[in-house]
Amino acid sequence: MDIGLARTFLEVVASGSFVTAADRLHLTQTAVSARVRVLEQQLGRRLFVRNRAGARLTAAGDRFVRHATALVQVWERARQQVALPAGRAEVVSVGGELSLWDPLLADWLVWMRRHCADIALRTEVDAPGRLLDRVQEGSLDLAVLHSPPARSDLVVELLVEETLVMVTTAADGTWRTDDYVLVDWGSAFMASHRAAYPELANPPVSITLGPLALAYLLTVGGAGYFRASAVRQHLADGRLQRVRRAPEFSHSVYAVYSTRGDAEVLGRVRDGLRACARPAGPRRRSSAA
Repeated sequence: MDIGLARTFLEVVASGSFVTAADRLHLTQTAVSARVRVLEQQLGRRLFVRNRAGARLTAAGDRFVRHATALVQVWERARQQVALPAGRAEVVSVGGELSLWDPLLADWLVWMRRHCADIALRTEVDAPGRLLDRVQEGSLDLAVLHSPPARSDLVVELLVEETLVMVTTAADGTWRTDDYVLVDWGSAFMASHRAAYPELANPPVSITLGPLALAYLLTVGGAGYFRASAVRQHLADGRLQRVRRAPEFSHSVYAVYSTRGDAEVLGRVRDGLRACARPAGPRRRSSAA
């Protein structure tokens, strides 16, 4: 069977819509429908029921999900192993949310180079839902995420428990709405933030990357939420102050991977992530947030 058919099927399953799947695959809706129709003809069963809400799996389609996932995983693993660079014994693919690349995954890349030089690395940044889909389908070995939902056949392992705290450059620990910087720490944080600070629904400055936001704050002044471990030194040297009575928010980091992956390789990858996620781990950039 054409692997492209299995990929298209899984994309429709993940998105629940032929239209959305076509957009993600950069195809026309007609092309997606044609691929699903060919697959249904090969299997002799209808896989989806289409309605105004999108596409719903039939009983046969539901049974085919795990087989399609396995097909894609086997193909991805074969493709990566065949393309293995010279001098490398294994290859691992890791994805992460944008806010986690600096410093955690940047430090992890250095750790892997020093301790696991025999492993080739494939790394990328993507949206949380897409990363989970790709781990489940087998095109990624592991994803590093904040607050990932549970999914069948995926292990969600805690790497580090983080806390987001509100800090200010004002010496007296006060802050003003006019100089507040909103850092997008993900959907869970944003929901809690809206509830705690409805007056900050439209702040003057919004930044999606923590290190960039902290560098900006330290340069021009203001207040915002940052990881406690990232601002600890700035609090100690007096460049920042904690905002009194401001609520704290959980912001833990997790590794998500499939039980079908190579246990030995994933174990080495997770060792590196845990080492870099610990508060005592490498932190080369004082501006990391």
